[in-house]
Amino acid sequence: MSDRTSLEKLLEAIARGETTPQQGLEKLQHLSFQPLEDFAKIDHHRQLRTGFPEVIWSQGKTPEQIIQIMNAMRSQGTPLIMTTRLESDIAEIVSLGVPDLRYYPLAKIGAIGKIEQKYQGKISILTAGTADLPVAQEAAITAELCGFEVERLWDVGVAGIHRLLNHRHIIDNADVLIVVAGMEGALPSVVAGMAPCPVIAVPTSIGYGTSFGGVAPLLTMLNSCATGMGVVNIDNGFGAAMLAGQILRLANRFTNRKKNPHGR
Repeated sequence: MSDRTSLEKLLEAIARGETTPQQGLEKLQHLSFQPLEDFAKIDHHRQLRTGFPEVIWSQGKTPEQIIQIMNAMRSQGTPLIMTTRLESDIAEIVSLGVPDLRYYPLAKIGAIGKIEQKYQGKISILTAGTADLPVAQEAAITAELCGFEVERLWDVGVAGIHRLLNHRHIIDNADVLIVVAGMEGALPSVVAGMAPCPVIAVPTSIGYGTSFGGVAPLLTMLNSCATGMGVVNIDNGFGAAMLAGQILRLANRFTNRKKNPHGR
C-alpha cells in the first residue's frame, strides 16, 4: 500500500465486501513504517506524503540488507524501488537476490519497477566537464525513473564558454535546469544569468587540492549573485533530481487544478 491508487482500491474492496476488515488490517499494518529486523524501518507511505517512494542509500549497507529492504518494499507494492551509490561488485551480489534488478553503472543506481505517471515539463542537465558525469547521470537516471523527461548536455564548462553559448536553446527551452560542476564551480552562475527557469546547482568533488573535495565549488555556488538558483550538497545528483521533480510535480498539480477546480 505505497501509493494512493492502491490504498483507494483496498478501501473500495472493503466497502464492497470483497475484502474483510481483517485482511485490510493486515495489509495496512505497516501504515507508518515497517521494522525490518534490527537494521531498518521502511517508510512505505512516503509516496503518499511526498509523491515519490523512499530510496535506499547503499553505502554502509550489506548486500543482504539491501536485498531484504528491496524485497520488503516489493511486497508492499512499491512501484519504483531504487538504490543509490550502489557499487558494481555489490550490485552483482544484490542481483542474485533481486534477479530483475536493473543496474546503471555510471550513475551507480540499481532499480526495479518504475513510476508509470509521466509528468509534463523537461529537466535539462548540464555538466561543466566529462569528469562530472557520474553525478550528472545519477540525477538524470533518478529523474527518468521518477517519470520526468530529461535532456542532457555534457562538457560545456566556462573554460570554453562558446560550447555553452552554442547550445543556448537548451537553456531557453528547459523547465528546470540542473547544472553540475567541480573545480571552481562557475558554470551554474553563468547559466542562471541566462535561464528563464529555476536552476539547481550541484557542486562535485572534482578538482585539484584547493577545491577541497568540492568545498570550493560549493562556496562559489552559495555566493553566486545570479538569482533563481538553489544549491544542493556536494555530489548530490540524486537530491538535485528530486528537487527538480518536486518543482515540476507542483507545476503539474497547479495545471490540473486549473483544469478541474473542484477536483483534487
